[in-house]
Amino acid sequence: MEGKYTLPKDGGLIEKELPRDLLHRYEKIPTRVFQTEQSGVNYLADMIVQMLNQHNEMHGHDDFYEDFNPFVLGLTTGRTPVGLYRELVKRYEQGEVSFRNVVVYSLDEFYPIDAQNPQSRNYRIHNEFLNHIDILPENIHIIDGRVSQDDIAHYSEVYDKMGRINLMIIGVGEQGQIGFNEPGSYEKSRTRLVQLSHNSRKVQSKFFRNMGETPKMAITMGIGTIMRADKVVLMAWGEGKASVIRDIVEGDATNQVPASLLQSHNNAEVVVDENAAGLLTREVAPWLVGPCEWTPRFMRKAVVWLCGKVGKPILKLTHNDYIENSLGELLEAVGSFNQINIRVFNDLQHTITGWPGGKPNADDSTRPVPSSPFPKKILIFSPHPDDDVISMGGTFIRLVEHGHDVHVAYETSGNVAVHDDVVLQHIDTASELGFGDRYAEVAEIIRSKSDTEPEPRALLELKGAIRRAEAKAAVRSFGLPASHAHFLNLPFYETGGIKKGELSEADIEIIVKLLREIEPDQIYAAGDLADPHGTHRVCIEAVLAALEVVKEDEWLKKCHMWLYRGAWMEWDLGMVDMAVPLSLDELIKKRHAIYRHVSQKDIVPFPGSDTREFWQRAEERTQHTACLYDRLGMAEYQAIEVFVKMF
Repeated sequence: MEGKYTLPKDGGLIEKELPRDLLHRYEKIPTRVFQTEQSGVNYLADMIVQMLNQHNEMHGHDDFYEDFNPFVLGLTTGRTPVGLYRELVKRYEQGEVSFRNVVVYSLDEFYPIDAQNPQSRNYRIHNEFLNHIDILPENIHIIDGRVSQDDIAHYSEVYDKMGRINLMIIGVGEQGQIGFNEPGSYEKSRTRLVQLSHNSRKVQSKFFRNMGETPKMAITMGIGTIMRADKVVLMAWGEGKASVIRDIVEGDATNQVPASLLQSHNNAEVVVDENAAGLLTREVAPWLVGPCEWTPRFMRKAVVWLCGKVGKPILKLTHNDYIENSLGELLEAVGSFNQINIRVFNDLQHTITGWPGGKPNADDSTRPVPSSPFPKKILIFSPHPDDDVISMGGTFIRLVEHGHDVHVAYETSGNVAVHDDVVLQHIDTASELGFGDRYAEVAEIIRSKSDTEPEPRALLELKGAIRRAEAKAAVRSFGLPASHAHFLNLPFYETGGIKKGELSEADIEIIVKLLREIEPDQIYAAGDLADPHGTHRVCIEAVLAALEVVKEDEWLKKCHMWLYRGAWMEWDLGMVDMAVPLSLDELIKKRHAIYRHVSQKDIVPFPGSDTREFWQRAEERTQHTACLYDRLGMAEYQAIEVFVKMF
């Protein structure tokens, strides 16, 4: 299924009839921003299909193989191009394009690695793309991760003499890597063996179970090799790439951000979705680029930005502050700076509520949540069995304490995120308690695991059981009956490996059934954008797809949906619709609920680059949000959880 999840938009840059030079005035590489990844993928697929068809018209077809003049396509791998490859396969199956006159060269490969290893670039590019089109086997040139070390220099030299690439499609790493060209790579570098940095290995380790199994080296096209291509397109999806896209597109060209060197290419282009473009000037401060539509929410975005720029609370902003920071158009649209200040202050103040389920028998005209019905039926969707308490635990606790009929749905089992040692500890505990000794049996299952195969189902069942028990213990800690915890075990997740399946009707039907069983007045869901192919993203797509199925149901007409964030990022205050303050006591209750998820402490298999424990991330984030409200002139709170209203 195609991902269509986007946040509600309100106001912003008026791009219609805006001269191209103005739209791209801050960009050193022309950048196309699309509302969704799928829209960007469609644009790229259209481009590739058009280029291939034009090339075939000019150079003939493979009937005249002696005069064969192929189109040379450079391809990347990883998560970023998956959607593009699926779309190209679809276009091929519909007869829109043929790849018989195409020669492909891959960008990089781990070293050493066997081509049949599911984590190899070779395996993935075949599995995701090449096996499904009519490309000739002799036209496929994938970097060989098995070449002997003695032959690597010669092999790389030969590979580098591929001739000119007509179109190079690449993604980008968190530090601006293109291929495995690490920060500091020489701008004229060629295809070669490279040592992977600790950070790159840590990023890749999620595909190899742990750091120890992650390759320390790779073979990659050099920056100079990439720059020889006639056209280079760099694509990026998701909020997690926003920082590096800003550096590439608007920063200085430096080999510390290798992709920024594309600024000197005469035919380079960046294609991103709105989330990856989130830190570009045209998204952060569109008023610096061109005329804007000044809705109340967009006005708040501008004022919050201005407060950060000049270091003042809202009510202390002056006329000169607006004029000197390119917000004169806002003054013209609204009136005096004083009117703007008061309007935005009240708007932001009204997002704050201690009653996330609505305050009974109260005037709710300026409150984010209606007072009736009370109590409400509430359904919280949690992608993994701990996202609920990590990301909105304080609000969850408040809703339970206020007497609402709260249910929580854990969409996936989270089984692959349990370390083997944790399983053995639980089995040993059961044995010590006299419930049977199965330690040796489970230890043998773990010992017999294959690095290239999904985890044994018996082991996954044990890991899933551990996470279910932890989730039930967490919600019991603040008074929610365990019967109100629903474990959906969505099929897309249950592959037994790190790579997940695609969202299907089976996943959606499970959620539809639960929605119709509960008929909630309020829905909470994780609205994460950081990883466009990650579990959180698929889970929100599943919920929205299920809501589309039930859109004619009577109960949905009075239901409201709130989006919270995952453990890594928070909503921008310009977007927030509800802010729930937490006391120190409530913060500690939330911490204790997170503590119940023992398997996710200390030895999490996939911790990412953030070494803090989840409770630390959660507390520091919500305390930071409280500080931001304080700096804007609001009351000072211990911590604040914030939400965006979907509908």
